[in-house]
Amino acid sequence: MNFTRRVALSIFWGLAWGSQARANTHAGKKILILGDSLSAEYGLPRGAGWVALLSARLKAERPNWQVENASISGETTSGGQARLQALLRAHQPSVVVIELGANDALRGLALTSTRQNLQNMIEASVRQGARVVLVGMQMPPNFGKRYTQDFATMYADLAKETKCALVPFFLKGIADRADASKWFQADGIHPTAAGHPILLDNVWPALKPLLLGR
Repeated sequence: MNFTRRVALSIFWGLAWGSQARANTHAGKKILILGDSLSAEYGLPRGAGWVALLSARLKAERPNWQVENASISGETTSGGQARLQALLRAHQPSVVVIELGANDALRGLALTSTRQNLQNMIEASVRQGARVVLVGMQMPPNFGKRYTQDFATMYADLAKETKCALVPFFLKGIADRADASKWFQADGIHPTAAGHPILLDNVWPALKPLLLGR
């Protein structure tokens, strides 16, 4: 290969690499949502859930960010942990929102296992280079005073130990209001479409600071 051709090829590959880098930058950064039915639009018209509302807000306010919703109805922390590594490799998110744990409680799974699974997911996300938002939940009083207290404080304790962002109570403003029954679907578990803007507003204060300067 003569000198002129080598130079031409070097220029070509340099331009091609630069174009790809610009394309990757233009593609923006990703937020991975790893949740259960509360994040998977269970019982709602498509596009009415808080994750879809987040996508719309980002399009208007932070257009360089994209949302990947990997939420599955019925998901537990063990299921989320099993899927997370593949999701991290596939999407390379800059932020991971973990909204899991309620189904563990509903199935009577040990709180120690739930806590360890959440911690493992937080640590795996951080190793991948992502920041984490942990979405806290609370159980109703019929689960027993000790259990409900331990379950609620589990999220705060984990967030403090791992230094991740925390949403203290995902259903705040819905489950704790006097007319709460009007804000839930017939099952009494999943908020109606009218409640999902409130869910987004609960997540946004923890999420927004992570979108700056990244």
